Amino acid sequence: MFQIIGIVLLFAMVFGSYIMAGGNMGIILHALPHEMMAIGGAAVAAFLISHSMTVLKGVGGGLAKAFAGPKWKASDYRDLLSLLFLLTKTMKSKGVIALESHIENPGESTIFSRYPKITKDHFAVDFICDTLRMMTMNLEDPHQVEDAMEKQLEKHHHEALAPAHALQNTADALPALGIVAAVLGVVKTMGSISEPPEVLGGM
Repeated sequence: MFQIIGIVLLFAMVFGSYIMAGGNMGIILHALPHEMMAIGGAAVAAFLISHSMTVLKGVGGGLAKAFAGPKWKASDYRDLLSLLFLLTKTMKSKGVIALESHIENPGESTIFSRYPKITKDHFAVDFICDTLRMMTMNLEDPHQVEDAMEKQLEKHHHEALAPAHALQNTADALPALGIVAAVLGVVKTMGSISEPPEVLGGM
């Protein structure tokens, strides 16, 4: 909701100040289709050239998430801590064998089923199960589990942020595309330099 309000406020402030300063919106509206084609169209084309279908789908889903708001709430984090507590308590009180059925088949686990929202997040469930599975192997080096967790999280974050980075790179290129559009406008105007000022101003 706040994102939509922010976008409306942004356009109101920019074009409102332009109108208050005596600007003519007719000129803006007349140039809008050509400018959007030169800048926006070129940006979309460059974006399609530069990225894979996976990233393109991620951008679409990411934009929907941006307007939907945060997925996780404070109660969800409490549920996650409760889930981890129950799993570790089961491992310590009943042994590794009792935990194995929960981490090997979390979809049918009585512990995981208490927290359906967490269970729907496949990465979170796989991450928890894989980590607990490593812990049950009694590795000699206790840092092996930590290193594996950090690498898995780093890989996940890299993949999850790829659409955002792609969109950021495109946004960074927009000023350059804007300069290209402006130069083309200058070229068009200079090609009609013999016209009167009224015509050149419109160009």
